[in-house]
Amino acid sequence: MTEESALAAAVPPPGGGTAPGAGPEAIVAGLVDRARAAMDAYENGDQARVDEAVTALAWSIYKPENARMLAELAVEDTGLGNVESKVVKNTRKTFGTLRDLMRVRTVGVIEELPERGLVKYGKPVGVVGAVCPSTNPAATPVNKAMMALKGGNAVIIAPSPAGQRTTAETVRLMRAELRKAGHPEDLVQILPPPVDKAMTHALMDRSDLVVVTGSQNNVRRAMKSGTVTIGVGPGNVPVIIDSSADLTDAAQKICASKIFDNATSCSSENAVVILDDVYEAAVAALVAAGGYRCTLREKAAIEGVLWQGGTLNRRVIAKDADVAARVFGLPKAAEQAKFFMVEEAAVGGKHSFADEKLSLVLTVYRAMDFADARRIATEILHVTGLGHSVGIHTKDMDRARDLAESTDVVRVLVNQAHTFGNGGSFDNAMPFTLSMGGGTWAGNTISENLNWSHFINVTHLVTTIPEDRPGEEAMFGNHWAKYGR
Repeated sequence: MTEESALAAAVPPPGGGTAPGAGPEAIVAGLVDRARAAMDAYENGDQARVDEAVTALAWSIYKPENARMLAELAVEDTGLGNVESKVVKNTRKTFGTLRDLMRVRTVGVIEELPERGLVKYGKPVGVVGAVCPSTNPAATPVNKAMMALKGGNAVIIAPSPAGQRTTAETVRLMRAELRKAGHPEDLVQILPPPVDKAMTHALMDRSDLVVVTGSQNNVRRAMKSGTVTIGVGPGNVPVIIDSSADLTDAAQKICASKIFDNATSCSSENAVVILDDVYEAAVAALVAAGGYRCTLREKAAIEGVLWQGGTLNRRVIAKDADVAARVFGLPKAAEQAKFFMVEEAAVGGKHSFADEKLSLVLTVYRAMDFADARRIATEILHVTGLGHSVGIHTKDMDRARDLAESTDVVRVLVNQAHTFGNGGSFDNAMPFTLSMGGGTWAGNTISENLNWSHFINVTHLVTTIPEDRPGEEAMFGNHWAKYGR
């Protein structure tokens, strides 16, 4: 399919009598009108029919030929990541999200608590504006659309300009599956090209809920729009390798996670902090897993290329290791490696190796002891990524609990590959998602993984129960005993 035909199929002419040459506000108003009409026709009071719609969306990208085609198109369009990783992302994230969504009720009576006199009813939030990043131009739109439709809503997707063609094709496939299942196609729409800030901002202003993944400028703009907004903060994951860690296992997991989709994930390890007594052994394990240990001269060469004018260099962002090695000016041996390790003595600031790198560069710090490792990880998060995530490889759960109690992040992963565990996994309890909230630490409204519960309103039917009124002694007795009446 050509770019023009993909866009035309995914983006029907705006409704509502929009005049030719209309501005962003009029175009978006037409799309919102279509979305509301689709919601009126959606059988969103019937959980079974809603679940069929969600399954249709999942199949649109999970279908093997579609998963690969969209992965190839995404890499071709954006130049970010690699095809095989994106195939895994398109299928694994979608399957996991579908599993989660099929296990919950979201419309009609979703919970009954007779002992508390409560019945809860799930209801739609309305038209969802979903702003999506170039790093996941297929998987993220489907992920958000599944959650939105699970709540009985319609969704309008604002793609990244770089990934617009991929997202348009993704939307075309979703609409086709909805049509096959007898649902209104306009439950899923996309902003028409050319997508720009004005069009995206108009969508933010017109939606009932905005969910933003990607650009922090978009997150901040959405928060100022006056529309209820869920935005997620940047990642910059530091991982501690403790003295008790299984070094081979830790190195293999860090490598697999770091190189997945060429480090496009916000959950990709950006730094490892290794305790002094296992430092050389851990670095050796990382080299054995595929890492290249850079010399001081090579480190300086990487630093000179990685940032250009205060921004990350697109020539190395999410590029294959051999491509990045040549751009960095590294030797042939580095081209055969899977990722590059640069060793730092102290945590720098923005645009230093402590910052998020979105590339196959892994910063390595040496810590005197666990307390020092915890300090270094915290300093890294204060450069970028506060609220997001941290990890630890250890056999000492007391240290894992210490890290969780003392670090201002939403997620602390223990002995896991971050990219595969942070956004949900089949062997942990995190909900599958491609959008991870960082709490108020990151300026976000959620401190959990984006999930179905964020796409519904809940009405509470309240009836009386036997009076639950404790005595004054039960409430104030301890205070009176310690401080008097």
